[in-house]
Amino acid sequence: MPTTLLQSDLPGLNLIHRGKVRDVYALSDDELLIVASDRLSAFDVVLPDPIPGKGEILTQMSNFWFARTAHVVPNHLTGRAVADVLPAGVDHALYARRSVISKRLKPVPFEAIARGFLIGSGWKDYQASGSL
Repeated sequence: MPTTLLQSDLPGLNLIHRGKVRDVYALSDDELLIVASDRLSAFDVVLPDPIPGKGEILTQMSNFWFARTAHVVPNHLTGRAVADVLPAGVDHALYARRSVISKRLKPVPFEAIARGFLIGSGWKDYQASGSL
């Protein structure tokens, strides 16, 4: 069974953001270390029980798709090994598959939600006009 990481602890690195699931550390003016924990978030609430290995799976799925689409659109991944930036004494195996080194870029504020069926305001618009 995978080791559970509820919260990262990387002494000597500058934690700049702890989100619902990911922790972000500043490595330099140009790079970030992003660590995916096993915390579970639903409806904007972090639930008390983590899912062992969740952070590793999320990171590996993301890495797969970023690699598959890099020829279409450049992404933020540097390709650097996480082990190169982890502080001495930290269990590298705990962080290797759940972390990435990212370029520090300006985000584009965009969100899309895809569902298998219409709900909410989309359904109301469709009922009223027959289109979205």
